[in-house]
Amino acid sequence: MENQSCVTEFIFLGLLQNSKVEKILFVIFSLVYIATIGGNMIIVMTIIYSPALLGSPMYFFLIFLSLLDACTSSTVTPKMIVDFFYERKTISFECCMAQLFTVHFFAGAEVIILSAMAYDRYVAICKPLHYSSIMNRRVCGILVGVAWAGGFLHSVIQIIFILQLPFCGPNVIDHYMCDLFPLLKLACTDTHIFVILVFANSGSICIIIFSILLLSYCVILCSLRSHNSEGQLKALSTCGSHITVVVLFFVPCILTYARPASAFSFEKNAVLFAGVLTPLLNPMVYTFRNKEIKNAIRRIWKRLTLVSDKC
Repeated sequence: MENQSCVTEFIFLGLLQNSKVEKILFVIFSLVYIATIGGNMIIVMTIIYSPALLGSPMYFFLIFLSLLDACTSSTVTPKMIVDFFYERKTISFECCMAQLFTVHFFAGAEVIILSAMAYDRYVAICKPLHYSSIMNRRVCGILVGVAWAGGFLHSVIQIIFILQLPFCGPNVIDHYMCDLFPLLKLACTDTHIFVILVFANSGSICIIIFSILLLSYCVILCSLRSHNSEGQLKALSTCGSHITVVVLFFVPCILTYARPASAFSFEKNAVLFAGVLTPLLNPMVYTFRNKEIKNAIRRIWKRLTLVSDKC
């Protein structure tokens, strides 16, 4: 920690070094952030105020997925938006560590929630007679608890990695947020071992879980041959939404962490997609492709309209 105290703040280069374009980006990402929070909160409130949906494990997990997306976006996007107005974009060492911790905490929890949702669909489609006994409230609660605990453990490991490194200058990060590889480039020591540890803890986990999830959905889709046409269409619609969300989440993560530290120059774009755009796209995917969510939103909207008319 004595070596690390040499650097008290970091300077972001941001997305672009063009003040005029940054003003345009301020408007765009402000709208993206508002839409992200609004879209995810609409899904959360729709499920909470729809008893039929709230009683389903799939939608129970969807509440937490939407909350995680809103939290992930709130960890990164507001700071990036504010920085568009500053030529010198700074963040203190402590705030940088806090941002790194929270980003990986919510991302780690989301990995487990997506896995739980895939397991829920597997049981519902492949073992329908045992679904209610396997996916009961207790099991769903345990899986959510495991998600929070797993995200916390994953994030603690990242912070331990970084706090072992001395930062004695320079302190300029070619990024718009604090992340592992940009910080490793600034460390005043050989970081090859740490790059391997990052790959083992983040990159390999993303690849393994992504492969398992894709395989599980292949098994689910193959099992649909024994269902009638109506059941097949409903299951395909649900699984299609899940697969889309899984791809949107994991592909940018794999491009970011499952590669050599200097392999790609578009790391900022991959992180931008995962941390800012994916939380916006997820509610759209579930709203546009899920008939039950759309019907529930219509029912709630009608209730609100009737209440406003009476008032």
